[in-house]
Amino acid sequence: MERGGDRDFGRDVTVDAAAFVHPTAQLYGKVSVAAGASVWPNVVVRAESHEVVVGARTNVQDFVMIHIGGGTPTIIGEDCSITHHCTLHGCRIGDRVLVGIGSTVMDGCEIGDNTIIAGHAFLKEGTVIPPNSIVMGAPGKAVKVRDNAVANAFNAWMYLKNAEAFVRGEQRLWSTPQFKAAAREEQARLAALYG
Repeated sequence: MERGGDRDFGRDVTVDAAAFVHPTAQLYGKVSVAAGASVWPNVVVRAESHEVVVGARTNVQDFVMIHIGGGTPTIIGEDCSITHHCTLHGCRIGDRVLVGIGSTVMDGCEIGDNTIIAGHAFLKEGTVIPPNSIVMGAPGKAVKVRDNAVANAFNAWMYLKNAEAFVRGEQRLWSTPQFKAAAREEQARLAALYG
């Protein structure tokens, strides 16, 4: 396993030394990955024009595809979880957002902070989602208002710790009693911070 700074992706890719990028992930064009972010197996990120930004402590999980739009970059905020098999295409994702498994977010979409996009949602071009939303459907729309900051930040923290463990060659961190105790402390900290 490797830290982002251990690999040469090309002159336009910037990966912070404290980011984790799995060896099977592919990053092309103007892409930046911030400190604490993690990019997991078989992710593909391409930015032949505009740019793709992955914010601090954000995780991009297995088989995600991220690309720029026809006239728009893809910007992902901090403490986000872009879960398995998602497609992000020329959109803006706020801070502490969870994009559910198999979802698609298209060109010009803007997703507000603390939002959850349910699995397999399809957000058509130009969709604007306010902060603290739960989004479902195809086309996706906000169906409920709820501040998801604590839950989403906690999920991002779990992946931050998992990435640190993978770098050390540990793939079963979440099963340990020490992690479970640390997770309870982190949940309490986040509840005090965002609750």
